[in-house]
Amino acid sequence: MAVKKPLKRIMKLFAISAKMDLVWLLRDTKYAILGIVGDIVNNIATVSGAFLIASRFGGIGGMSADEVLFMMAFSTMNTGLFTMFGSANNIHISRIIGRGQLEHLFIQPLPLVLQLSTSGFSPFTGGSNIIMGIVLMVISVGRLSIQVTPAWVLMLTAYLVATLAVIVARSYLVSSIAFYAPVAAEEISSTVIEGTWGLGTFPLSGMPLFIQVPLLTILPEGLMAWFPALCLLGKPPLNLSAYYPVLFALLLFLITRIVFKKGLNHYVKKGSNRYVPFGFRR
Repeated sequence: MAVKKPLKRIMKLFAISAKMDLVWLLRDTKYAILGIVGDIVNNIATVSGAFLIASRFGGIGGMSADEVLFMMAFSTMNTGLFTMFGSANNIHISRIIGRGQLEHLFIQPLPLVLQLSTSGFSPFTGGSNIIMGIVLMVISVGRLSIQVTPAWVLMLTAYLVATLAVIVARSYLVSSIAFYAPVAAEEISSTVIEGTWGLGTFPLSGMPLFIQVPLLTILPEGLMAWFPALCLLGKPPLNLSAYYPVLFALLLFLITRIVFKKGLNHYVKKGSNRYVPFGFRR
């Protein structure tokens, strides 16, 4: 019973967020559809560049055009998950911190983690990219004749979760600065995440080590699609373990937890000298 009750509460919170997303879609259909189409066009523009280059030149750095398409499919699914679960600034956490809006969450009779993890769920207006990613995945898997087994699907799921965890953890890590400099760091998470989509969708195969290594460690853009895609194709790059993305996500999560908790303690003691009501009903 102790396990079922928290799970039941989480599902109810997801249902509330989904209902609010549906209400927005039905009440303001025109702008909701424009937002959905905008997300699709933006994602197509982001991922198509590398695939078109690969098609024109017969591959990139040893990756065939079909393998690049598979990587783009993974990237699109990754983007779709981010959009579906992070449409309420819960991943762009520096906005909430920088605007002095954490108090909105403090007064709720729910743990902060629970609120942040469920508030951004938008399956109706944010699910278009995940659907498109699944379609591209099916096409690329068929073209590459990949044998899809339960173990392979489990591996795909693990990489998608690990990739999303890296995005969220890094966003929260840099957003910790907003506890100390709310005005200057209000949009720092947006800058970091937008940079992720630019570099994370390009295959690093054929690049020199001094480019590949930093993009798998300091700036883990290589873990957004390139590294997981090659692992799923049975070609882990740089002789690294196929478990590397998961281990990296876990390590980054632990570091972020320490840094963010320290910043949150500072915020609780010192408060914020700024409040911006944008984004909340009054």
